[in-house]
Amino acid sequence: MTSVLEQSVGEESVERPARIGSKLNWLRAGVLGANDGIVSVAGVVIGVAAATPGHTVAIATAGIAALVAGAFSMAGGEYVSVSTQRDTERALLDRKRWDLSHHPDEELDGLAGFYRRRGVSPEVSRQVARELSRHDALAAHAELELGLDPDELTSPWHAALSSFVAFFAGALIPLVAILLPLGTSSSLVAVAAVIVGLVATGWISSALGDAPRWPAIRRNVLMGSATMATTHVIGLIFGVAIS
Repeated sequence: MTSVLEQSVGEESVERPARIGSKLNWLRAGVLGANDGIVSVAGVVIGVAAATPGHTVAIATAGIAALVAGAFSMAGGEYVSVSTQRDTERALLDRKRWDLSHHPDEELDGLAGFYRRRGVSPEVSRQVARELSRHDALAAHAELELGLDPDELTSPWHAALSSFVAFFAGALIPLVAILLPLGTSSSLVAVAAVIVGLVATGWISSALGDAPRWPAIRRNVLMGSATMATTHVIGLIFGVAIS
């Protein structure tokens, strides 16, 4: 009974937090991708609208170009980054396989020592280490020592797709808002829509990390507002120069 209990505690204490943390990281990355889409495309369309007021085709062209380029850039960056991470994870697992094959006794001692350092008696620690090693030695060591699940390595394609979709969805907020047939009020509507979107992404990102909501929302809104204000001024300057 003791060995089963210790095995359950060992697996749950590492596997569940690792998987939950991984899911939270994916969600947080999606929220940040949406936030990037909102801010970057808002900056472009606000700037172009200030430079060419009433020129719907120019605004739409610039906004769509920024949306597509940004979404592919985010997806490509995530693919490259996560591919490197996955290569590193595979290398670590290959090294651990080699250690288990060539130094099984030392690896067993190390696994038992992990439980001893957490207050489990030497006898039970040794028994748990043996049972876990018989079941799946690589998984036991990888989860405890590396924080990895050999069967659930990060996927660069999933990361790229989620970033693409998140950026695209966020970018639609300012683009659709500024293209509404509201005349000179379209820019104001776009600004309002962007602020609402930034409040939402700030709240969600802080909630995922169980952090204070207001500071995250404030940072989001201030940075997004600063971006729109800057590009608006630049658009006014170039609009005057063009005219």
